[in-house]
Amino acid sequence: MLANTFVDNAKVMAKGQVTIPKDIREVLGVASGDRITFIVEGNTVRIVNSAVYAMQVLQQEMAGEAERAGLTSDDDVMALVKELRNEDENA
Repeated sequence: MLANTFVDNAKVMAKGQVTIPKDIREVLGVASGDRITFIVEGNTVRIVNSAVYAMQVLQQEMAGEAERAGLTSDDDVMALVKELRNEDENA
């Protein structure tokens, strides 16, 4: 196994509830009230922090969009922001 890999287990209760062990919660960065996402791949399930997962999905979806829109530098982005702000002020 990898050096940063560890195994822990928990008991499934009558209503299907499971307490996520403290070490796992710390690795995921989740606390009481936070949401988690279950990703099922074959017979394997990954549990991830929902907020982190949503950001990763968004980053994957947006990959390359700036270049496709012709935004290749910080100056390009700033020019677009200024243009959009001017449109809002004139609307």
